[in-house]
Amino acid sequence: MKNKALHFAAFVGVDWADQKHDVSISSGDGGKPVHQVITHTPEALSEWLLSLRQQYPDGQIALCLEQSRGALIFHLLGYDFLTLFPVNPKNLARFREAFTGSGAKGDPSDADYLRELVAVHYERLRPWEPDDEQTRTISFLAQGRRQVVGERTRLTNRLCSTLKMYFPQAIELAGGTLYKTMALDFLSKWPQLSDVQRAKDKTIQLFYSTHNSRSAARIKERQELIRSTIPLTSDQAVIKSCLIIVKMLIGQLSELNSAIDEFDMALRELYNNHEDKSIFDTFPGSGEALGPRLLCAWGTDRKRYDSADSMQQYSGIAPVTKASGQSKKVIRRLACPKFLLQTFHEFANSSRRSSIWAQAYYEMLRERGKSHHTAIRALAFKWIRIMYCCWKNRTPYDEIKYIQTLKRTNSPLLGFV
Repeated sequence: MKNKALHFAAFVGVDWADQKHDVSISSGDGGKPVHQVITHTPEALSEWLLSLRQQYPDGQIALCLEQSRGALIFHLLGYDFLTLFPVNPKNLARFREAFTGSGAKGDPSDADYLRELVAVHYERLRPWEPDDEQTRTISFLAQGRRQVVGERTRLTNRLCSTLKMYFPQAIELAGGTLYKTMALDFLSKWPQLSDVQRAKDKTIQLFYSTHNSRSAARIKERQELIRSTIPLTSDQAVIKSCLIIVKMLIGQLSELNSAIDEFDMALRELYNNHEDKSIFDTFPGSGEALGPRLLCAWGTDRKRYDSADSMQQYSGIAPVTKASGQSKKVIRRLACPKFLLQTFHEFANSSRRSSIWAQAYYEMLRERGKSHHTAIRALAFKWIRIMYCCWKNRTPYDEIKYIQTLKRTNSPLLGFV
């Protein structure tokens, strides 16, 4: 009978920790396992994966790890020679107990158990299935868009601080939101106060009306500001440097705006044709930006998460309890896919504007002394439970039905609605 272990070039068990990571490796042909320790840096992980591929250049490598290690899974998905077998931490604990009646636990031994689990029982384990091309494309587009938006925010803040050095009035005259077309066009046409003060009233009126700012009262206020204000500084050493920086930032922000428009167009086309769009559009506050991100967060494989707890841990929304001696504290989970955590955090905050119970829950936590971000993470925790049911059963979310459930259970949230 052919040895089924030959389907994989190697079997790897990884026990991921905060400071160091224990690895157990055995060849698909058998042999004594090799133990390694990886430091907690992306560079060290990438270097180890490169050496692993060089050692086993042919065939797939089966890698087993705990499903709660979201940051690690997220990183490993980029290596096509790996077949990932995430296992529930409870399943690993039961496997360990079968061989250690004392309940002893250690990082090197857990790496061995993970490797042995996948080497012996990989046919009974479920590998991590990648999403279809459409969903993966939406995922990469959504991540790319968020990175560009973050860069635009950074450059907008720099533009604002530069203007405050020599032309602070431009922030109001340009409309307040400095990355928008009107603001960039204003600064391109009048990069300093003396330029706009030399302009005729009709020229200024035409500029604002052309950019859909047609309020006569607002235009008059801006004209009065232009005529009455005085320069913050006349130091040419400051002004000349700032003018060059402003010109540079205008060009960069214009390019970023164009890139965001391209991302939006591509995302809209793919998302509108996705079969799960009808589910994620029903969540209050999802919108054009967060809808595709939520869809990709869950993916299309309905067997990927066996419970809402799995996603709460994987995304980093679920907190971590640290206990030592008599002390015990609950802290935020740091080891997680940052974009995924950011997606649920931003959605939870956005949902408060459209969901009655979400805003009520936030206010209840704030009255109990919780910080803004702690309250938002707790709200995201609840949303993940709701989303899991909708996603698993392919059922749209119904706000009215959920509020009726709160009434039947006499939820304390009703006092804040």
